[in-house]
Amino acid sequence: MEKTKQRRLDITFESDVSWKPKGRSRGQEENKEKKGGESKGRIWEFIAIASVPLVLVLGNSMLVPILPDMQERLGISQFQSSLVITLFSVTAGLVIPISGYLSDRFSRKGIMIPSLIIYGAAGVLAGFGAVWNSYTTIIIARAIQGLGAAGTAPIAMALAGDLYKEGTESKALGLTEASNGTGKVVSPIIGSLLALIVWYAAFFAFPIFCALSLLAIMFLIKEPEKTKEPMKLGEYLRSIGKVLKEKGRWLITSFIAGSVSLFVLFGVLFYLSDILEVAPYNIDGVMKGLVLAIPLLGLVATSYTTGSLIKKNGTVMRWLINIGLMIMTVALGLCIFLYNKNIYLFIGLLTLSSIGTGLLLPCLNTMITGSVKREQRGMITSIYNSLRFLGVAAGPPLFGWMMEKSHQMVFITVSTMAFITLGLVFFLVKPKGKVGG
Repeated sequence: MEKTKQRRLDITFESDVSWKPKGRSRGQEENKEKKGGESKGRIWEFIAIASVPLVLVLGNSMLVPILPDMQERLGISQFQSSLVITLFSVTAGLVIPISGYLSDRFSRKGIMIPSLIIYGAAGVLAGFGAVWNSYTTIIIARAIQGLGAAGTAPIAMALAGDLYKEGTESKALGLTEASNGTGKVVSPIIGSLLALIVWYAAFFAFPIFCALSLLAIMFLIKEPEKTKEPMKLGEYLRSIGKVLKEKGRWLITSFIAGSVSLFVLFGVLFYLSDILEVAPYNIDGVMKGLVLAIPLLGLVATSYTTGSLIKKNGTVMRWLINIGLMIMTVALGLCIFLYNKNIYLFIGLLTLSSIGTGLLLPCLNTMITGSVKREQRGMITSIYNSLRFLGVAAGPPLFGWMMEKSHQMVFITVSTMAFITLGLVFFLVKPKGKVGG
C-alpha cells in the first residue's frame, strides 16, 4: 500500500517539473502535507475502531461489581445474577456468525451502526428494569444487548482488515486487542465507582459510552467501496467451506487457541476475584478492581507492543505465539504449587500468564484477518470471535465448579489446556514470510 502511494506521488512530481522553488520542491511539500493529513486521519480511524471493543467490554464487565447488590435488591440467587453476564455472552456468541455474513453481504458500517444503537438502547431498558425491580426485564434486555454486541467488535476486526494492509493492519489489530484489555482493566473500577451513586447507575452510564463510539464510527470511518457484487447465499457458503477446507487445519487450531486463552484469562480473573474477598485478604470494591487490573495491564501493554512490532511477519508471529503459550503453561503450572503461598508471587504469575496471552492474541488476529479475501473476512473473523465469546462465557461457571472440588484442580486443568494448545499450535500453525501476502 505504501509503495503504491509513493508511486502515485512520484508520478505527480515528475509530471510537473516546470515549477522549481528553492529548497524543497513542490512535490516534496505536497508529499509532506499528504502524509501529515493521512497520519492524523489514521489516528482518528484507529481511535474509532478501538472504541468498539472498548464499549463491548464496558457493557458487560461494568456489571460484575454490582451483581451482589443485584442479588440483594431483587431477591435473586447467585445463579440468576450470573445469567446477566452469561446470557449476554452466549447470545452474542451464537449470533456473531450471522452478523459476519450480513457484514460481508452488505457493509461493515451497515451492521455496526444499528448494532451499536440496539446495544445502547437495550442498556437503557435494562436500567429501567433495575429501577422497576424487574429481573425479567433485565434478563430480556441483556439478551437483546447480546444481539447488538454480535455486530460490534467482531465486525470491527474485519473492518480493520479491509482498511489497512501490511504492518498498519497488525498495529490496528494490536490496538483493538489492547483496547479490549483496557476495557477489562477499567470497567470493574468504573462499575464500582458508579455503584456509589446508585447500584444500577452502570446500566444508564453505558449507553453514553455506546453513543460516543457510534458517532466515531459514523463520522470518522470511511469504509472502502466494494468492487464486486455480493455473492448469493449458496455461493457464499461454498466459498466459506472452500476456505475452511484449504486452511482449516491451522485456522481451526487458531480459533481454539484464541478461545482457550480467553477462557483461561476470564476464569483465572474470576478465581482471583473470589479469593480476594475472603480471609486473609478481605479486599473488595474499588481496591479489588485495582488488584484485578494488574494482570490485565500486562495483557494491554503486551498486546499493543506486539501488534506494533510484528508487521505481518509470519516467522515472528509463529515464535511469539509459541512463546506466549509456553509462558502461560509455565506460569499456570507453577500456580499449582504456589497459589496459596504468597499473594504477591501469585499475582505475579497470573500477570506473567496474561503477558503470554498478550503475545498470542494480536498474532492470531492478524493471521486470521489476513488469511481470507474481503468477501469472506466477516464470516471467518466472526467464527473466531464467536468461539472467543463462548470461551469467556464458559470461564466463570466452570472455574466456580472446579473451585468447589479443589483449588489445585483449577490450575492443573488450565496449565494442561495451555500445554495441549501449545502442542497443537506448534505442529499445525506455521506461518512463513508475509502473512496475507
